[in-house]
Amino acid sequence: MRKFETTVQELKDQVLESVAELAWEDKLATGILDIPEKIIPGPEARMRCCIYKERAVVNDRVKMAMGGDKAYPAMVEVMKVACDECPVTQIEVGPACRGCIATRCVHACPKGAISIVNHRATIDHSKCIMCGKCVAACPYSAIEKHQRPCERGCIPGAISMGEDKKASIDVSKCVSCGACTYQCPFGAIMDKSYIVDVVQMLKGAKQWDFRVYAVVAPSVVGQFAPAKLGQLVTGLKMLGFHDVAEVALGADMTAEAESRELVEKGKLLSSCCPAFVDYVEKYFPDLAQYISHTPSPMVMIGKRIKMTDPLARVVFIGPCVAKKREFQLGKTMGTIDCALTFEELCALFESRNIDVETLEEAKLDEASGFGRSFAHSGGVAAAVAQGLKEHGDDKEFKLNAVSCAGLAQCKLELLKFAKGVGGVNFIEGMACEGGCVQGPGILVRSPRNQADVEKHAKEAGERTITQAVETPSQWAPKQK
Repeated sequence: MRKFETTVQELKDQVLESVAELAWEDKLATGILDIPEKIIPGPEARMRCCIYKERAVVNDRVKMAMGGDKAYPAMVEVMKVACDECPVTQIEVGPACRGCIATRCVHACPKGAISIVNHRATIDHSKCIMCGKCVAACPYSAIEKHQRPCERGCIPGAISMGEDKKASIDVSKCVSCGACTYQCPFGAIMDKSYIVDVVQMLKGAKQWDFRVYAVVAPSVVGQFAPAKLGQLVTGLKMLGFHDVAEVALGADMTAEAESRELVEKGKLLSSCCPAFVDYVEKYFPDLAQYISHTPSPMVMIGKRIKMTDPLARVVFIGPCVAKKREFQLGKTMGTIDCALTFEELCALFESRNIDVETLEEAKLDEASGFGRSFAHSGGVAAAVAQGLKEHGDDKEFKLNAVSCAGLAQCKLELLKFAKGVGGVNFIEGMACEGGCVQGPGILVRSPRNQADVEKHAKEAGERTITQAVETPSQWAPKQK
């Protein structure tokens, strides 16, 4: 069994695998009620107060594994029964307070929420606005800001405490970055899954006369270690996929088009991360005009496959929750038929007892190193710079790019961009810190992920973006 980083991931994997197994066997209608007891057999509880609550949590996870609440528009949902009702977010004075006479905290508070009582700072929480100025002002670091992990991880501020003290998501603020899904220590927030849809698609391909392609994001390298990428390709074909393509090739196509668009317009915000695009549209609407009109790499590779093979159905497999949202909203222009994460791919392999580490390697080598580097922060900007160079536009157009990894950094750079500070003409925005290599749907969250992608990029050799885009794809169906 694969070793996950957390028990939350292990539980999620067990549920996804169980649902997928039933979907393969056409037993979902009769078998889903047995999943909670299968995973939590008892009699002793392992994670919660009792096995009945544990089973209730599994039951909610089963619902999410089958697509969640169809009427609820967000890609992530709070499973109320799993929420631990963490201590209310607030600022508190700790035991380190010395009751100093400088009272910097009192003077720093803009709302008069702090006073000195019996030689000790006291906070009136009815006045406190959680600005944190007192935290920064205290020379003893005696004032602490306690915040729920899900709230702390949500830079757009879409998560708050509801009246029932459970976490609540404001859909109008959520950008589907998925940070909350791995920030919550109790696993109370989960992304909706389309794993059943993919199983049904694979099962129905022959009957309905279509071919299902898997397009795999470059951040997959190292995620199933010690299995190699070629072994994953073989495993995907054993699942029933007709063939496999690199999303990195779509990234090459995006870089080529986006570099031309940049020269034409003068300023651009990258379009490859749907969470970043959503963040700009919701929080910096005046800057939305600068978002590149070039489709994301996922859409680009899907478009190429469907132009090559009219019978194609395309499933994106990557580290991203926001890509599911991009598909759900219909923003993929019909080029993508479903989207999965690496976590869900792992469960699919397990549901069919496929041990990818034992398989022979199949070839998958189409993209340039620049396209593959889209997976980590700085890769998009480097690819656009290469695109300018290959077009000969680098002599006339001087690129001044900045790469943002994480929405906090994106916010800072967007504020500067809006004011023209620094003369930046291209912002590479990624919602996840470190880029796609640290996305919410990965199996292993490690600094090594970037090194794995860099190694994968070097394996492309001297292949240029233009060469990658213009070379006929190895998966193209043979013409009769």
